[in-house]
Amino acid sequence: MRKQLMKGNEAIVKSAILAGCRAFYGYPITPASEIAEAAAEFMPRAGGVFVQAESEVAAVNMLYGGASAGVRCMTASSGPGISLMQEGISYMAGAELPCVIADITRGGPGLGNIAAEQGDYHQVVKGGGHGNYRTLVLAPDSVQEMADLTALAFELADCYRNPAVVLADGFVGQMMEPVEFPHKAILPRQPDWAVAGTAKTRGNLINSLHLDPDELEAHQRALEAKYRQAEKHEARAEEWFTDDAEIVLTGYGIVGRILKAVTAEARADGLKVGLLRPVTLYPFPTAYYQRLGRRARLFLVVEMSNGQMLEDVRLALDGARPVEFFSRVGGNVPSHDEVMALVREYARRVAAYATGKERLTHV
Repeated sequence: MRKQLMKGNEAIVKSAILAGCRAFYGYPITPASEIAEAAAEFMPRAGGVFVQAESEVAAVNMLYGGASAGVRCMTASSGPGISLMQEGISYMAGAELPCVIADITRGGPGLGNIAAEQGDYHQVVKGGGHGNYRTLVLAPDSVQEMADLTALAFELADCYRNPAVVLADGFVGQMMEPVEFPHKAILPRQPDWAVAGTAKTRGNLINSLHLDPDELEAHQRALEAKYRQAEKHEARAEEWFTDDAEIVLTGYGIVGRILKAVTAEARADGLKVGLLRPVTLYPFPTAYYQRLGRRARLFLVVEMSNGQMLEDVRLALDGARPVEFFSRVGGNVPSHDEVMALVREYARRVAAYATGKERLTHV
């Protein structure tokens, strides 16, 4: 199949349809609006439904209804819109309803601006709504991964009966690259737990309300067990030149691409630098960090936020190695030259530390 040149936001929709999605409920917001536009164009062609809701709150509740009927469905938004959806996402996690949510992040807090940022990490990865739940979160760094990880998100959502989020910064959503899609599409099917049939024949009930404390505790323990299984089997990351790396760079989304270029230049200069890029933000690839932490000397986290993934990296390493941090916010992007200058300075300090001439301290 020939590759198609398209935006990341468009690739999400085409991949979703090929993955069996037949319903999109959403409200446009920059920089995610092309997702709704593409869904409006392509979803009806596939025999599906597109509804522009009156708000993000309405959209996420439509998602609850569509998922309850066993339809593979999705929505898309950005920072302020995702904030409005949090209660509905909590309801869906509590009712064990699968769905896919695309979050194309922009600057915040508040209305912020429409430039790309990564400030939605906490509200998406940690579960921004109420209660004890998690969302499965995937972080693409290319238009091809926007397609691939959207398809994976539907599979994981169905497997764990839980909302899954494709978390991409505005750069990845807006950039255009060649994409190759699978030759075969997944045909929609109705799961056995779905609410279906007539009032007389319908037997299933979708609900997130458990008034008895013991009943709710049992339900939450079951959710916990499900999340532990996801943590055991679904964590994913990309490694690049990590076998002998003394300095490990780590970041996701567009930052991961910048760090790959920095790694290549550092290697060309003879520096032992590697890249660890999380592909799943939940489950977080903790084991990858722990394994590399046994031999690397220093980790550098780079984000387009004030240090949200940084917390998970530090938790994963548990003090085993120094963790440094560099960021740009407000829609500014860490530049290749900025990160490269830090890498050279850290490489000098690592070399001095190895000879006992200097301690590893913050730059």
